Amino acid sequence: MLDLLIILLVDDPTPDKTEVKAGPLGFAIWIFLILAVVVLGFSLVKQLRKAQAAKDAGLYGDEPVTPEQKADSEEQV
Repeated sequence: MLDLLIILLVDDPTPDKTEVKAGPLGFAIWIFLILAVVVLGFSLVKQLRKAQAAKDAGLYGDEPVTPEQKADSEEQV
């Protein structure tokens, strides 16, 4: 049994670079990864907006931001 395994490992030819292709499964995985990054990006933006709103409301120990203060800080930027 061990002899057969050694023979299979030794005789295993390496394919040429032109013979190896990703195919449709590789393309599907690539598209899935792109979509996952986009979804994670949107989720991050949503969470950052929620955290900023909570900070502006004073939930993290900061003083609450009034609408006038918020308008003044947006004008400065």
